[in-house]
Amino acid sequence: MHDTEQDVAGLTAAETAQLRTARRFGATGSLLMALGSLGAGANPVLQNPLQGVRVLGLPARMPSTALAVVMTGMIMVVLAWLVVGRFVRRDAPRRMSRRQLDRTLMLWALPLVVAPPMFSKDVYSYLAQSEIAARGLDPYALGPAQALGVDNVLTRTVPTIWRDTPAPYGPFFLWIGRGIARVAGDDVLLGVFLHRLVALVGLALVVWALPRLARRCGVTPVAALWLGALNPLVLFHLVSGVHNEALMIGLMLAGVELALRGIDDSGALAGAPLALLLGGSGLVVLSAAVKVPTIVALGFLGMALARRWGGGLRAVVQAGVLLGAVTAVVFVAVSEASGLGFGWTGTLGTANAVRSWMSLSTLAGLLAGSGGVLLGLGDHTSAVLTLTRAIGALVSAAIGLRMLLAVRSGRLHPVGGLGIALGAIVVLFPVVHPWYLLWAAIPLAAWASAPAYRRAAVSVSAVIALLLMPNGAEFPPFVILQAALAAVAAAAVAVLLVQRQLPWREQLGTVVPRLRRPAERDPGPAAYPDPS
Repeated sequence: MHDTEQDVAGLTAAETAQLRTARRFGATGSLLMALGSLGAGANPVLQNPLQGVRVLGLPARMPSTALAVVMTGMIMVVLAWLVVGRFVRRDAPRRMSRRQLDRTLMLWALPLVVAPPMFSKDVYSYLAQSEIAARGLDPYALGPAQALGVDNVLTRTVPTIWRDTPAPYGPFFLWIGRGIARVAGDDVLLGVFLHRLVALVGLALVVWALPRLARRCGVTPVAALWLGALNPLVLFHLVSGVHNEALMIGLMLAGVELALRGIDDSGALAGAPLALLLGGSGLVVLSAAVKVPTIVALGFLGMALARRWGGGLRAVVQAGVLLGAVTAVVFVAVSEASGLGFGWTGTLGTANAVRSWMSLSTLAGLLAGSGGVLLGLGDHTSAVLTLTRAIGALVSAAIGLRMLLAVRSGRLHPVGGLGIALGAIVVLFPVVHPWYLLWAAIPLAAWASAPAYRRAAVSVSAVIALLLMPNGAEFPPFVILQAALAAVAAAAVAVLLVQRQLPWREQLGTVVPRLRRPAERDPGPAAYPDPS
């Protein structure tokens, strides 16, 4: 899955013009999504400022048209992303610069930042759970309906399935949320905007850490950012959807980068290397105090440190004790300082009530349960799900252990091992939502450069990005069909208008000699050769 990539020259003037057109094409799609979200987004039940407004309120009175507009924009963003990908390919004679990619990301994200949430209503659960904490109640024992009342404005914005369930998130996230609740109060719009700012901070951490980790793994930074930050799943679900995965992943990647700096410089840990290791590990624990799965990153940091100390069993134990102490200190400090305690440890399985077809373990259980019904054996789906999910957990643990051992022996870079382990967790997790794929896709963007993986990751990202409805729920099937047909037709017209200005088929110029920059290379790839 991994090969070292070489630096090449920048784009020519003609290619820059093509990139500029692709950027504008994607920005137009993003603007269409923002416009359509006024009627087809996950708008609040109450305090909708567009209700009754003559012009801006029009999309809400034409939901099928608004849906078609959003879907047209989604298709255009995905197509523009694929076209921009031609400027970062490993076999391209020239690549776009980091500055060009950053501008593209900001231009595509800006309309979604100011638009209503789309693709999920989870942010309204964040608001209600944060308000529970701000009132001094326990969000890990009470759901919004019990704590705030069924008629509370925040409770009524929460999807019905989650109104009676306690918070499944870690104390660090709810600590931040409590601060937002004290500022916003019952103002839904202000609360959503502040939570989106938190998500943007997480995305900024991703943009900071990802190219640095890519350099360690011999991957071109712009290629890693294109796949890991400009990805439509990031734009749609972290920026527009306001999911706390943005903060979780950002903290994890920033922590891994800082910790690896300390490990690379460490003989006997002291001074700056020790501070980097402890600080980076602390950030990883904070990410786990948003959502727990990223705690596995500490295992790969521990194996990298143990390898630095010789790789023996004693080194593994010493590294485990050190990072275990960091974990305990940070978790206790956050739980006590926030006043939220350790109730979060009992609500980690809250989301398991959802039966997600994207989870292999859950899908296997559902198919087996349905088969039993068809054979006349009775409906034992719940019991079968318990078994298949347990098997899935064991398989993901086995894969993670194998990756840990590969990092310890030096056959695998810690970033690659982390990405593969998180990928196994995601696929076999009891519940999988489209944005969960980013747990693995973003770190793997910094390491996995093999063409087969890139093609698979790009294909999955493009397809999954177009599956979820923008209002966070389902429209009637005939409305979806009509909107999809209209969106495809509109996007096809848009493509026809710019087909001569974009590299849809042709190669990007002629091959030129590749420019090597040894001084910019990190010795990481040599220290962690590809296992194949």
